[in-house]
Amino acid sequence: MSKEYILKELARYRVGTYADIINRNGLLYPEEIAFKCGPEQVSFSGFNSRVNRLIHALRSLGVKKGEVVGVLSWNCLEYTDVYGAAMKGGYIASPYNARLQSGELEYLINYSDASTIFVGPELVEIIRSLRSRLPKVRNFISFKGSFPGMISYDELVSSSSSEEPDVFVEEEDPVFLFYTSGTTGVPRGALYTQKRAMDDTRRFAIAMALEFGRKQIQIMPLFHVGGTKNLWGYYFAGATNVITPKISFDPGATLQAIQDEKATDIHIVATHLAAFLALPDIDRYDLSSLKCMFYAASPMPLETLKRGMEKWGPIFMQFYGATEDGPNVTMLSKAQHRVLDRSAEEQKTLSSAGFPHIGVQVRIVGQDDRDVGPGEVGELIVRSKGTMQEWWHKPDDTRETIVDGWVHTGDLGRYDEKGFIYIVDRKKDMIVSGGENIFPREIEEVLYGHPSVLEASVFGIPDPYWVEKVHAVVVLKKGAAATEQELIDFCKQKLARFKAPKSVEVRESLPKNAAGKILKREMREKYWAGLERRV
Repeated sequence: MSKEYILKELARYRVGTYADIINRNGLLYPEEIAFKCGPEQVSFSGFNSRVNRLIHALRSLGVKKGEVVGVLSWNCLEYTDVYGAAMKGGYIASPYNARLQSGELEYLINYSDASTIFVGPELVEIIRSLRSRLPKVRNFISFKGSFPGMISYDELVSSSSSEEPDVFVEEEDPVFLFYTSGTTGVPRGALYTQKRAMDDTRRFAIAMALEFGRKQIQIMPLFHVGGTKNLWGYYFAGATNVITPKISFDPGATLQAIQDEKATDIHIVATHLAAFLALPDIDRYDLSSLKCMFYAASPMPLETLKRGMEKWGPIFMQFYGATEDGPNVTMLSKAQHRVLDRSAEEQKTLSSAGFPHIGVQVRIVGQDDRDVGPGEVGELIVRSKGTMQEWWHKPDDTRETIVDGWVHTGDLGRYDEKGFIYIVDRKKDMIVSGGENIFPREIEEVLYGHPSVLEASVFGIPDPYWVEKVHAVVVLKKGAAATEQELIDFCKQKLARFKAPKSVEVRESLPKNAAGKILKREMREKYWAGLERRV
């Protein structure tokens, strides 16, 4: 890349696109590290060159601007190349959940209209077995190694030019196709344009006060909307992303990575924090470099959060959001977490999702879409410049979800007089037992307060008398013990009796998706098989 006329080169791409940022960082931070993954690392200028090579390579295969390029892989540097090629070359990046089964992948790949698929080494065989059932896919590219009928990624890009491509993206060009996690049934694709996706990236960087020199440990999978969008927020600011390639989460290895890299930031979910705190040798890790441990993607039990804050201090932040919302909708800042030494009333804000995020408007409405008052429960609806454009190929669902510019989230919540928003539950998760509306999250919070409970999930199961009854599934801490009746009685001491679980099941572990979110639907559906309740 020529730097003779650096200001002219900085103005090569459209302002407001990711192409502009990739070009900018390559020019201004050429030797600084953009990404690390295992023993590999790439500078900002090196990343720009890798992206250029991939764009030229895809064009040589006949892949045109606007086509969908799919990715089925665990975290790796090549994954970021594909995102970069979409951002700069005008393709639509379509990441698929690497934990899906073959039938689920067949549906998703065909639904996405992908013409090209990049595949990680662990997942080559599942794609080869599906090949005859993926008629729209013209190019199968393996990230590592050579396989019959697949193009080698290294061979493809090694012969391509690293020069700037003669393709330009506009703000209204589509760039991302993220999918709902599948915990709500058949996944749908949320389509984002450059403009919409960039809006969330900018706001995230501002909210996090990101700057050159920050370093994030990326444990979230790159097929997850939150993990991906937040990664590009760090890239936007010229910060470094240290990407963990491991398929399964290792709490000790993660804390070791923070120590070794002197990392400043990490994005976690509630189960990650619980796993950190359960380590018997937790105090041997030096986390003094850590400025921010921010959590998102699933509710954070209050007792777990308090233990984390007592251990590491006021380094916590929270984001709440959803695949179709940008994803970030609300934020509870580090300053708003500093309440452990204050009154019980002030500490209640730790149970909230904070204020509406910068540039996001949130309302809570009843069934008639009329705003409810403080303390009343209703559905959260969201409006910003960063929400999805539409559900991919689902115009009826789009019209149902986006009404007069407001995205209906399906999440139930309430707010207080100061504007703090409290997420109560998903609409579909609400239990109706004996005519009473019961919110599982309230019961889960109580169970997390029991000294023996490590994880908890609550949902409704069929009952001939109550129609639905409250059922809890828990994982106990290592070496701890608790009986079903003990846990039921514990809940009755802190909740109205009708809210307390009628039954409790103790398991070794709870099923989770790749983002660490507990798969409540997977546990619940066996109880409702053949019955009418939608789970």
